[in-house]
Amino acid sequence: MSKHKFFNTNNLWVDLVALKKAFDSFNGALPLPVIKNGKTVDPRDKKSTKVLQLETAMGAAIECFEGAQAILIPRTRFAPVKTTNDLLALMSDAYEVTPDHRMLLKPERKGVPPDVKLDGTYKFVDDLYTLIPYGAPSLIDCTKLVIEGAGVELAAGVVIRGKVTVKKVSPGAKATLKAGTYTNTEVSI
Repeated sequence: MSKHKFFNTNNLWVDLVALKKAFDSFNGALPLPVIKNGKTVDPRDKKSTKVLQLETAMGAAIECFEGAQAILIPRTRFAPVKTTNDLLALMSDAYEVTPDHRMLLKPERKGVPPDVKLDGTYKFVDDLYTLIPYGAPSLIDCTKLVIEGAGVELAAGVVIRGKVTVKKVSPGAKATLKAGTYTNTEVSI
């Protein structure tokens, strides 16, 4: 956050009168670039049938509107979730639900969410739940949590403080990080 203070949340607010004017001036279709993304039919299987996902860059639409502007929204107004890393942080006690149903970082986090880096085997939500079958660990005092290896399970009552790395080194289907407080450490299980 110290290096990249701003990023695009991909939210667009459009004046409908300006939108109609743009459609009229471009014969009913905005001239948006098409992006092609190579993917596989089954994102879990890199060998499954390859496909192209075609999408438009809506952020490029600002070129179609004279006087378009970016709006600075403070980080305290939203909690973006793009990956299971973000989701795990949001599920933890580092966030709270306000009476008006917003998810906000707790004040003691001073506006900085926990930095969570999960092994690629936890990319999908169902895989994330195999890591935390008893719920998210406490991350209120976490600076960074790194999980390396497939088959890790966090027991109920895991508290992460500071920077903690959990590495699965034992062979087998599952290795459990036992309940307890882990502070600025690397744990091999």
